[in-house]
Amino acid sequence: MKRRCKLQITGVALLFALSCIRLHAANWLPFGPDGGDARSFAVDPHDRAHLYLGTLTGWIYESRNGGSEWKRLAWVGKRNDLALDSIVVDSSNSKRILVGAWVLGSPAGGLYISNDGGVSWESDADMRGQSIRALTAAASDPKILVAGTLKGVYRSTDGGDHWQLISPEGSQEIHEVESIAIDPANPQIIYAGTWHLPWKTIDGGANWTSIKQGIIEDSDVFSIIVDPKDSNVVYASACSGIYKSQNGGEKFQKVQGIPSSARRTRVLMQDPQNLNIVFAGTTEGLFRTGDSGEAWQRTTGPEVIVNDVYVDPANTNRILLATDRGGVLASNDGGYSFSPSNNGFSARQITSYVGDAAQPATIYVGVVNDKAWGGVFVSDNGGLSWSQKSSGLNGQDVFSLAQASDGTVLAGTGHGIYRLQGELWSRVNNVALSEHEAIEPAAEKVEKKVARPAKHAGKARGVAIKKTTETPSAHVFDANVNAIARVGDTLYAATSEGLLSSVTAGESWKMMAGPQKEDWSFIATAKSWVLAATLRSAVLSSDGGERWAPVSLPEALTQLAAVAVDDAGGLWAGGREGVFVSQDRGTTWQSLKNLPIRDVNSLFYDEPSQRIFITANSQNTIAFAVHLPDRAVHYWNTGWNLRLVRPVGDHLVGATLFDGIVVQPRMVDSSEVASKRETKAADEE
Repeated sequence: MKRRCKLQITGVALLFALSCIRLHAANWLPFGPDGGDARSFAVDPHDRAHLYLGTLTGWIYESRNGGSEWKRLAWVGKRNDLALDSIVVDSSNSKRILVGAWVLGSPAGGLYISNDGGVSWESDADMRGQSIRALTAAASDPKILVAGTLKGVYRSTDGGDHWQLISPEGSQEIHEVESIAIDPANPQIIYAGTWHLPWKTIDGGANWTSIKQGIIEDSDVFSIIVDPKDSNVVYASACSGIYKSQNGGEKFQKVQGIPSSARRTRVLMQDPQNLNIVFAGTTEGLFRTGDSGEAWQRTTGPEVIVNDVYVDPANTNRILLATDRGGVLASNDGGYSFSPSNNGFSARQITSYVGDAAQPATIYVGVVNDKAWGGVFVSDNGGLSWSQKSSGLNGQDVFSLAQASDGTVLAGTGHGIYRLQGELWSRVNNVALSEHEAIEPAAEKVEKKVARPAKHAGKARGVAIKKTTETPSAHVFDANVNAIARVGDTLYAATSEGLLSSVTAGESWKMMAGPQKEDWSFIATAKSWVLAATLRSAVLSSDGGERWAPVSLPEALTQLAAVAVDDAGGLWAGGREGVFVSQDRGTTWQSLKNLPIRDVNSLFYDEPSQRIFITANSQNTIAFAVHLPDRAVHYWNTGWNLRLVRPVGDHLVGATLFDGIVVQPRMVDSSEVASKRETKAADEE
């Protein structure tokens, strides 16, 4: 079946066709870069090698080999802002899975239930819209579940089919519940940690008691665990530290040994075979104690933000961490050392892309929000595998990528421009921010005489003269670099401090004459055409940036989200209202009648194929291409929320909003299929 379609039809017919292809087209394949934000673990009680992993984007993953490899299982809730922090697998029926979800910066969320092992999901009516921050099942009765939400504590006694609020309705105390624990022997005993201290009930919620004695006032309680063999032993973690109680929470004592800067302990977990071993996952690494909290040792770097800890009950040397940015980390020595275990898991936010002009299969992508775990990744096989190439970027977010005519790769970040030299990125500070400011050649050294005390200062007065070489001091360029493009040997950069150009492969830059010193967001080139734009204005050059003229934007477009220019000087503008094109340098604009899309987020002109590639938030799983000679529209249903799409050899590569890179399956046309069948028949004869 072909999955590429060609359209020359009306808008209504196009929308109908789009609705139909969603049912038939195969998804593009995800290939990384591996890693990103991982939130929570759960295990199949009947198969310890079968794990589930929750994310910040509504995706749930599974592993069949103890976390060594992962695959996407389902998109829970069909929305990309669901944080899946709580996963419960029914111990009596492992096909039944419950997930508690919440939305960052919003009171929204919900409870989602699967009865087929996570393949399909339904929203629970009783908990619809609830921001669920904690969800757990009673060890003594799997039918009893307790959830913590922003509104209070809820309980189900029928495996999650029906729920009831068991904390006082409208309570000014028991709300914003972040953590839940159930006594392992008595499900009537429930602990609830709120954003302002913990509470306890011993009668299933009929009455609640504050258990704050020993805990610093107004502490957010992130995690509570009850010792499975001695339920009087209770651990609680809060923004003010880790606490331990020996009497069922009547009184807590603060555990010493964890640095004050790591007080945000998001999760506590006991070793099920040695309960004296407790792991504390903090915002500054994993801590381990072997003596029930008397002494602690940090076993990861402080840059690791731990969201969840999983200890394999059959082999407690095997420990997994769900982390921010670094994805899944695995230990096989009891938590003393860790290495990434992200094969198949990608939650990267790709923002930029460039292909190597000399090696078409080599492509680079830039990511944001991943600090030292992110930066730039490179693939030398068309996007099928990736390696990080970020040394020297210092954890910067990468907003743009480009390649100079000599092959040098450049990265535009939130703090200036970087050049890739071998395996190391170096920051470019030789930037003149006015037309009259001189630019020193980056590699030039200046001989300078430096005075120093004479070697025999006691015998002779004066100073000795030593000749040294120094690099001239340069302007520290710290602007946002939103886009970089090239015409011939000239590079152009759209930055928050103005439009810059470079004729030295990016070693030095200067402010361009003509355009205003504004916050420029976009720049696009084709042959000698250069189109630069802010969110609400644009300028155009037809001679490689020597002269510029203002461009009137489409009146129907409230704000630019993407621009492109083709090699005939056709201007393309996209935004919330759709795609517009001008053939007369912006004097008049037309919308494409056979492409009625809205909320455009990317436009890109590919000169070899003479196509404009388009992605949009409104049809976010569809990649479009307009073939310029005949204005025919092609589209591909990728199955992913796209930020951009680019051609690589005989296939396309898409960058998703939250899930890394996806690659188009290689298309085989009918003539090739027929040829293969004939060859096979001949061989059989």
